[in-house]
Amino acid sequence: MRTQPFDNKLNPPTRILIVDDDPGQRSLLDSFLRSQGFETIVADSGERALEVLRDGNIKMMISDVRMPGLSGLETLRQARKEHATLPVLLVTAYADIREAVGAMRDGAVNYLAKPIDLDELLATVQQAAGISEPAPLRYRENQELPTHVVAESPLMQAVFRDISLIAPSDTRVLITGESGVGKEVLADVIHAWSARATGPLVKVNCAAIPETLLESELFGHERGSFTGAHAQRIGRFEEANNGTIFLDEITEMSPQLQAKLLRVTQDGCFQRVGSNREVRTNVRILAASNRNVEEEVKNGRFREDLFYRLNVFELNVPPLRERREDILPLAGLFIAEFAKSRPRFSETVAACLKSYSWPGNVRELRNAMERAVLLSRSELILPEHLPSRLREAAEQPSAAGLANMEQLEGIEREAILQTLRKHGFNRTETAKALGISRRSLLYKLQRYQKSGYEIDSP
Repeated sequence: MRTQPFDNKLNPPTRILIVDDDPGQRSLLDSFLRSQGFETIVADSGERALEVLRDGNIKMMISDVRMPGLSGLETLRQARKEHATLPVLLVTAYADIREAVGAMRDGAVNYLAKPIDLDELLATVQQAAGISEPAPLRYRENQELPTHVVAESPLMQAVFRDISLIAPSDTRVLITGESGVGKEVLADVIHAWSARATGPLVKVNCAAIPETLLESELFGHERGSFTGAHAQRIGRFEEANNGTIFLDEITEMSPQLQAKLLRVTQDGCFQRVGSNREVRTNVRILAASNRNVEEEVKNGRFREDLFYRLNVFELNVPPLRERREDILPLAGLFIAEFAKSRPRFSETVAACLKSYSWPGNVRELRNAMERAVLLSRSELILPEHLPSRLREAAEQPSAAGLANMEQLEGIEREAILQTLRKHGFNRTETAKALGISRRSLLYKLQRYQKSGYEIDSP
């Protein structure tokens, strides 16, 4: 996929003040808005923001709500005394939304809930800045996907478009999606497209390491700190210094370890097991989970403050059944990996691969192709080379299977449209209520609109 930049139509550029005590959040907003042609100034506190407002020709302010010292709401109220018409956009966690809505009475033009949706952010900023015809999102720069990555579907192209925008910053990213969808591949691309690409990329699967050893794995230990600690050991956070660390299955961490991780996300400091000396690391954190992390927070299994620290930007990887355009290209990629020659699929096999639901996602597809190569003795992959579950799914009567699929799609469509109407046609709130990404929702709504369904308020 080659991303194409758009012409800058903002002349002169609108100057926007970004106020946030979190460096990752500041970096995300700064790099994204600059990539869209805006001029930005950043401030790490409300006090500093008020100084900038006095000195600079600021056209708009974007401020976090919760900050040490002056909060975003207090900063808004004080800014209003000297800059009565300044558009102010608040960025808030869910717990702050009531306050943010109340703050709109004090002059805020709108509020955005974390994690920030870039499309929604751009539309809000353009509206507040008086740009009547919003241009489509620009990509940061021309970039090519690695040869082992497939993004033929619109959903995956949108995911990698977002990656091209956030990768150059130091923004912390939470990657979500079902098991086997390829979350680690996204982490690889984020690191490769970042300014840290020459540094290390360290990966830790939190579910694969016993709880008693995970702290030592992440932060290291001193000699004699516990039985078997015969020498000092550097942890993965030190190993990843000046690079990126990828924490997979982050929700498997114990509450005690979550508290230690929170400290690292705040100031980059930690202590090795058995040591009182602080170690500082300069590392970008990418986290991933196949669970609904918001539900884990609500159920008390994951710290809310850590969730908002890690989830500066969320990337949701759609399951393979929602991006069927990627199935055959991925299958061909895996065949080439396992076979000396390049076998081709029979038409029946191709149809079978495209119609199967792939509950195990890309990982299941890869395993199926490895099996097919081992069983095939010719240049052609046949149905008998596929796992029995794929063959059985393909052997169902086509008319009945088609009717069943249409019935399921109709049920899904009605549920989505009902939820959309219930939330006043607000895409963001609808996606949250349905438990899907906003990107997936927009893709489905575009299909419904083409079929004649009403997706906007009359």
